[in-house]
Amino acid sequence: MKILLSNDDGFDSFGITTLAKELRKKHQVTIFAPHKNKSASSSSLTLTTSIKSFKVAENIFKIEGTPSDCVHIGLRGFFDFEFDMVVTGTNFGANMGDDVIYSGTVAGAIEARFLGIPAIAFSLAVDIMTPHNSHKAEEHNFITAAKIAAKIIDNIDKIKIAKGTILNVNVPNIEYEKIQGMQTTRLGKRHMSSKIRVCDKNDNHYFLGENGLEDDNSLGTDFYAINNNFVSITPLHIDLTKYSEMDATSQFLKNL
Repeated sequence: MKILLSNDDGFDSFGITTLAKELRKKHQVTIFAPHKNKSASSSSLTLTTSIKSFKVAENIFKIEGTPSDCVHIGLRGFFDFEFDMVVTGTNFGANMGDDVIYSGTVAGAIEARFLGIPAIAFSLAVDIMTPHNSHKAEEHNFITAAKIAAKIIDNIDKIKIAKGTILNVNVPNIEYEKIQGMQTTRLGKRHMSSKIRVCDKNDNHYFLGENGLEDDNSLGTDFYAINNNFVSITPLHIDLTKYSEMDATSQFLKNL
């Protein structure tokens, strides 16, 4: 398959380069990713300025934009051929529960599905509060994630999923041999994040609060799977309509 590979950690992150090396054993892979870290950029697109691209090496491009920019440009005219699939990751840090709303990695896969291309997002459940450069990237199990990704992608033709669906895959940060298996999961939930931290109140500088602890990590959730050393695979779709509340909303409108 021809695979467009993107992420939100940057074109040269250890996660994406490790994944590309593994996938290239059987597939044609083009890295088309942000020129620097764009974590938590969600589905933002650059609309008011032009976006510059740079060819770094054969089949490796860095883009001065968001993950969604990268996928959009890569699929809509940059290349003179079409891709069979978009893969995003491997992300430094899990994308579970509420995290998927903010994730640039998940957003890149969503953008692909908006454009009619099958897409999978992969993330490694490293503690996201650990700075990317505080440890050698090799200390984390990106090779495990790459092997899991290759296994899923090599067999993707065996799954029948509805148009508009993406797969959000989270991999435990452990050695491949210790993986207990794979589970189909739903999104869990977190508690409210902690309060903002003051950096310099006199200069109006603040840090966002840290992620809340797990609230719903019960059996069947992505949190439960990861906590028990299973790979979590969550099918996602983008229809945010809460159909169960439409009657109540309609009744409310009648009384206005």
